[in-house]
Amino acid sequence: MIERRKLGRTGLEVSAMGLGGAGIGGIYQNTVADRDTVETVELALTSGINFIDTSPLYGESERRLGIALRGVDRKSYYLSTKTGTHRDRWQDYSWDGTLWSVENSLKLLGADYFDILLVHDPEKIEPVFAKRGALEALEWLREQGVVKHIGLGQRRHDFHRQAIQSERFDVILTFNDYHVTRTTALKSGLLEIAAEHNVGVLNGSPMGHGLLTGVDPRTLQTHHLIERDAKAAARFYDWCQDRRLNQKALVLQSCLAQGLIHCTLTGAKNKAELQENLDALEETIPDFVWEDLKALNLTEGQV
Repeated sequence: MIERRKLGRTGLEVSAMGLGGAGIGGIYQNTVADRDTVETVELALTSGINFIDTSPLYGESERRLGIALRGVDRKSYYLSTKTGTHRDRWQDYSWDGTLWSVENSLKLLGADYFDILLVHDPEKIEPVFAKRGALEALEWLREQGVVKHIGLGQRRHDFHRQAIQSERFDVILTFNDYHVTRTTALKSGLLEIAAEHNVGVLNGSPMGHGLLTGVDPRTLQTHHLIERDAKAAARFYDWCQDRRLNQKALVLQSCLAQGLIHCTLTGAKNKAELQENLDALEETIPDFVWEDLKALNLTEGQV
């Protein structure tokens, strides 16, 4: 059974590995059927995963999850989505835009409430905190019982710090910031600050936007590509190939070993991918492998 961790001051007991909705939304130029999502969610829930995260940004994700979760006991899982990145209300962090986005997500997901609602990828933080902005709207929705906890999901650490220090956010979601080739979330002090304020931490993109999935990264074309990350991923791939090591096992187990992170989200697009991730968590890795991996200094010089 997957370990459960308390998500900061929310009190939610979340599985250390969660199901991210990007893959099943079909945003990675892959073919996904509604049935794939149903099977993936079924496997997740029966395997001990109880945290599901999605977003209007993720293509068909909310609609497909709504189908997959139909009839499932609502108390058996936690559900998180986002606002601010719907294609029809792009970068809209106004009161009206936020209420519209949340209502749309409720309909698509067939939900009565969200355990977590994250402000998603704002290019500027001021509209979020503005009078009758996204934060005030989410706080009002929390009073109505539609939103249980409020979070910020994005990359910029200065925005995360501001959110944490405001004491108005319960959760942060940082992505592509903690895995075997990039530990920026730790080195910048962000994880420590979150812990000091008892803010929950969700870790997205542990596979480095596809660079760390076990496929030679030199053959991939992926978004958010940074040259340093691509080179580090190639070194990691070659090192694992030479030693016949399960790359996914090292990636996922290293994320879950970080106690300041409460839930790492994996965006499996189908049942087979999720099963690979679950199997990777169970694989035994000798101590000397971890020592040799540390000696590679894959995160050295990261920006």
